[in-house]
Amino acid sequence: MSSSEPPAFERAVQELARLPGVGEKTAERLAYHLLGQSPGIARSLAQALEDLVQETRECVECHHFAEGTLCRICENPKRSIAQICVVEMPQDLIRFEQILDYRGRYHVLGGRFAPLEGVFPENLNLDTLVRRIKSGGVEEVILALNPNTEGEATAELVTRTLEPHLGDITITRLATGLPHGAEIGFAGRGVLQDAFHRRTEVAPWR
Repeated sequence: MSSSEPPAFERAVQELARLPGVGEKTAERLAYHLLGQSPGIARSLAQALEDLVQETRECVECHHFAEGTLCRICENPKRSIAQICVVEMPQDLIRFEQILDYRGRYHVLGGRFAPLEGVFPENLNLDTLVRRIKSGGVEEVILALNPNTEGEATAELVTRTLEPHLGDITITRLATGLPHGAEIGFAGRGVLQDAFHRRTEVAPWR
């Protein structure tokens, strides 16, 4: 970046470039765009980001985004507690909500089991999942995890963790309509619907 730019502009570019998928050139274009708009546009964006940080919390039940103690799904009495769909991240949950007519609940692990990346079982939301299973009323746990090496390892970890507490609860996986290495967040509507509805039961790990 040219040293002729004002310090405030350089700071804005540096902060924008921290966003995933935004390099320095894109950050510069965004900064120039904001400068070309009315001051109210930038202030509105800044306020929205401030509100995002200040008002968004983690649901104490499923770990999805929430404004209060519970997210909108967990506080909805019409959502069945009989099914819990386990996903890696909130964006996976949002993707399922966008394309599926699913009326159960969710559980967000907050990541995937990847020891080489420093993500271990204690870093995932497994204890609260076990607590939900032990509280009763659950009939099926759907492992809606990404079909890649880390997703497979995470599925095995979740299954081993839940197995002592399952009783008559069934664990299922998404069908193989999702190609290996795919990401749920980028899967097509038809592929994801097919994988969800054709999910298969998971045999106990031994």
